[in-house]
Amino acid sequence: MGDGGERRRWEYWCVALRFSLLLCFVEQVSAQIRYSIPEEVKEGSVVGNVAKDLGLDISTLLERRFRIVSGSKDALFQVNQNNGVLYVYKNIDREELCVGNVACVIDLEIIVENPLEVHYAGVEITDINDHTPSFSEKDIHINIAENKLPGARFELQAARDLDYGINSVRTYKLNQNEHFDLELRDSGEGYKIPFLVLQKALDRELETKHVLLLTALDGGNPPGTGTLNITVTVLDTNDNQPVCSQDVYSVKLQENADIGRIVVRVNATDTDHGSNGEVEYRLGRNLKRGVYDIFELDSLTGEIRVKGPVDFEDNEVYRLNIEASDKGQPPLTVDCRVIIKITDVNDNKPSIGVTSLSKTVSEVSKPGTVISLISVTDKDSGINGKVLASISEDVPFELKPSYKENVYSVVTRGRLDRELVSHYDITITATDCGQPPLSTFNTLNVQISDVNDNSPEFSQDPIELYLVENNAPGASIFSVIASDKDLNENAAISYHIVRGDVFASFLNINCDNGHISALKSFDFETFKTFQFQVVATDSGTPSLSSNVTMNVFILDQNDNAPVILYPVSANGSAAGVEEIPRNVNAGHLVTKVRAYDADIGYNGWLLFSLQEVTDHSLFALDRYTGQIRTLRSFTETDEAEHKLVILVKDNGNVSLSATATVIINVVEHKEAFAASDVKSAVKDEEENSVTFYLIITLMSVSALFIISIIVLIVMQCSKAPVDSSKYLQDVNYDGTLCHSIQYRSGDKRYMLVGPRMSIGSTIVPGSNGNTLVVPENRRRASGEVRTVFEH
Repeated sequence: MGDGGERRRWEYWCVALRFSLLLCFVEQVSAQIRYSIPEEVKEGSVVGNVAKDLGLDISTLLERRFRIVSGSKDALFQVNQNNGVLYVYKNIDREELCVGNVACVIDLEIIVENPLEVHYAGVEITDINDHTPSFSEKDIHINIAENKLPGARFELQAARDLDYGINSVRTYKLNQNEHFDLELRDSGEGYKIPFLVLQKALDRELETKHVLLLTALDGGNPPGTGTLNITVTVLDTNDNQPVCSQDVYSVKLQENADIGRIVVRVNATDTDHGSNGEVEYRLGRNLKRGVYDIFELDSLTGEIRVKGPVDFEDNEVYRLNIEASDKGQPPLTVDCRVIIKITDVNDNKPSIGVTSLSKTVSEVSKPGTVISLISVTDKDSGINGKVLASISEDVPFELKPSYKENVYSVVTRGRLDRELVSHYDITITATDCGQPPLSTFNTLNVQISDVNDNSPEFSQDPIELYLVENNAPGASIFSVIASDKDLNENAAISYHIVRGDVFASFLNINCDNGHISALKSFDFETFKTFQFQVVATDSGTPSLSSNVTMNVFILDQNDNAPVILYPVSANGSAAGVEEIPRNVNAGHLVTKVRAYDADIGYNGWLLFSLQEVTDHSLFALDRYTGQIRTLRSFTETDEAEHKLVILVKDNGNVSLSATATVIINVVEHKEAFAASDVKSAVKDEEENSVTFYLIITLMSVSALFIISIIVLIVMQCSKAPVDSSKYLQDVNYDGTLCHSIQYRSGDKRYMLVGPRMSIGSTIVPGSNGNTLVVPENRRRASGEVRTVFEH
């Protein structure tokens, strides 16, 4: 125990010294950094400062997502994003990680972003002497004929050591004896096979058994050992051993060969007779793992057949030792060596590894933006393992090869537009160069993320709105809708009215749905048209907006009763007195009732009728002009005073009216002549006054209409050329004040008329009786008209 403890302390000291030296070893070859550490180091042990060795700014590692993305088997290593140190994350057992006497290197792929950089580092795991040699059996028995000549060799079981390189089995020792010596032969697989060599002839009569001890030593310091007990039994006779027809049998076998196929036939002959000359075959003791599952040997014929699947990718060469023994007592044995070389066929499809940096790509990404890393591999060798990668042609992406073979970057090769294509399925194809070639496909799903690059849009601009006057304050009068091709908050639209115009203060808009409501009731007689603008703004950053012009036309309602202009008495009532001579003839103009209605069209078209009259046979009233004329001459029996009540009403759906009273006094001719001189002056003054007011009123209304028409024409001309007759005005006076105005929009022409209505015009249903539609042969095309009627 004392020697063992001392040796263990010595071993630990050597490992620590080697580890400290190896940690200082960093090399960079072809842009790849390589480190070296021994196995079984503590978790958290520092391998090296990768960021410093790569020349990266340590302060930006966390922001740039400094990380290992591939090559780390079971996450044996990790990097510290705070200082760039590569450290051991899990315990490393080289014998478990790398099988065989080969360099154990773990390749790491390290990525930093913004901009994207890919670096490669290799970590070599070196071996420490943590295993001792061992034999699969503790005891073996060998029968040797006493007549065996010196120099005869007997294959012994080789020891196995899981360590690598110098720490594996280095030599063997045989205990001191006078008959046997030890010889070592290279196996061709990187290890030595011990053979027991007869140095001195045996004599069974002197000694029937020889007990030997074989010791295997590794290259550690101090070396580890393992022992094998050998018992040699000395037998008599059978003095000829079998002889192989060839020292080495070398054959080629194609992988995936059929089960039961004969690979080679080993032939050994023995010149002895009888059972001493009968040869049987068996596989040697020191064969590679898995050989017994792949090949089988016929013990009588020496034929080697395929037993299990043969895969070139698992092993390219198999070396077999075939023991040919006769049936003599003791049996004589010869070793026949067989080398089976496996030839490759193209039986493995390429594999595609995808490292997606992000599944979403902004639509404003510049050409050349990296979205994914692609690696392709093929287990086959030679031309069968050479792989070509390609990408589907109907996508704005392409493959860029890396400096490392079979590694590619998927990058954008054109501008992206989410509104045109929001999703791409990118097909990556990997094809080897074998015959026939094999291919593998992998689909990369990429979503295009939205940015606020589209302004809201209105379906038309400008929008024409026809609103009936006397609307209810606060009620919705119209709704505007804008659309945005973007998504989510970039397409969330809010509305507002551009302030600064007096009419805009009369309106309110719901910022969420675009519903427009009037804060006051509009009066056609006050103003007939106005304009305002609505702005639609999205919620993107920065936000985008667009506006639309709203042209509002107020439509007339029958809300004004006729006003009697004549006769008007001194106290303001609609009553007057007229005197006429008794000797007037039929058709004499007695007087004329004058009235005015502020409405237009049918609502302002006045009709006169006699509501009350003393004698219907004497007087007649013109229903359009309001003129009162005599129907016949007066007789002596006619009354001297006549009272006429005239009803003046408009033509609205619900007509409004006013009455005037005219008292007609019939006088003798002389009295009438005398009175006419007195009254003529007064009447002329009154008529002049009335005429003056009528002219002032007519000029005001005409000026208002002309200004409105000019404004509308200017507005329409700024949009597109239109017919000069879109807005027409016609002011007539023939006993009443009437108006007419025409609106044209789309394929309909709207006319608001006075007492002289065009022949062939028709009333539009639902127009409240004040709107006419001009027949088809008088229409012309124009833009869409929206009319809102308030009831």
